[in-house]
Amino acid sequence: MKLGIVGLPNVGKSTLFNAITKAGAEAANYPFCTIEPNIGVVTVPDERITKLHEIYNSKKTVYATIEFCDIAGLVKGASKGEGLGNKFLGHIREVEAIVHVVRCFEDDNVVHVNGHTDPTGDIETINMELILSDMEILERRIAKAKSSMKGGDKSQAHDLAVMESIYDWLGQGKNARAMEIDEEDLAFVKSIGLLSYKPIIYVANVSEDDAASGNAYTEEVRKIADAEGSQTVIICAGIEAELAEMDDEERAEFLADMGIEESGLDKLIKASYALLNLISFLTAGEDECRAWTISRGTKAPQAAGKIHTDFERGFIRAETIAYDSFIEVGGSMAAAREKGLLRSEGKEYIVKDGDIITFLFNV
Repeated sequence: MKLGIVGLPNVGKSTLFNAITKAGAEAANYPFCTIEPNIGVVTVPDERITKLHEIYNSKKTVYATIEFCDIAGLVKGASKGEGLGNKFLGHIREVEAIVHVVRCFEDDNVVHVNGHTDPTGDIETINMELILSDMEILERRIAKAKSSMKGGDKSQAHDLAVMESIYDWLGQGKNARAMEIDEEDLAFVKSIGLLSYKPIIYVANVSEDDAASGNAYTEEVRKIADAEGSQTVIICAGIEAELAEMDDEERAEFLADMGIEESGLDKLIKASYALLNLISFLTAGEDECRAWTISRGTKAPQAAGKIHTDFERGFIRAETIAYDSFIEVGGSMAAAREKGLLRSEGKEYIVKDGDIITFLFNV
């Protein structure tokens, strides 16, 4: 999973990126300090894998990961090349989802590119640049489709109608992700690579005082997110930077003192999984305990293919037990089998979050 962190200059993107990835990307109080995107890989905390490691004393333990890409600040006119905008928009095309950091704090010492804090205006600026870029793409594809049809190729008639309807929607200043699209057209629309169609999480970056409960600015962000079916996460990038320097015990105490239930990174990871409709199944043994990320609704053979293509091709069955059930019987597969909790599932089984699976297959 690759997420792109975007936003206007000086909203806290690189500070947040540094905190959650500990990658040390430059964070400076002036626009465009990030030119090439910084990349950081974050381990997804999963107590289930930690517990399985303890049970099996496994030689290797592998957690799921998320790749964060810190993309330089966008400005009004980015779709026309302002502020190196075309290059930055190109970087957004390479990610699966967007993390849009929105400034929701007041600080005279941190320059705002537009001179004042305005979450709604900031979001509209970024979204409009994505929309304008998408309209430019659609204009070219629509012209090409019309040209083909004039030449006698009528096969593109339906796709053309879909593109024209999206173009009209975008022309109203609305994101493609907020548009209702027929299920049979989803694959085609996704293939176009529209920026405003990418799933988005709005990160409301607040001051330390507002980290626990948010403020009037974060409510602005939430209303916009709710209207388009997106996610909102409230984070104080400054606090995340402090947490990055602490061990687990210190971190827990610090969050408790601040009245914050979980770190911004944990909230962001949960929002990312929910947004992209992802779950994790688990494999466990003495050699390795590991979390595997798949889309919700994935069937057993395709989940097996996540481990190795041979597993999918030669799939026979999946021996499966829910993590909670496994723990209830003391972490013993023998006990689970005796109690009938270890199931044998076939090709139509839909894998569930937290399933511990052993795949049987023909070579």
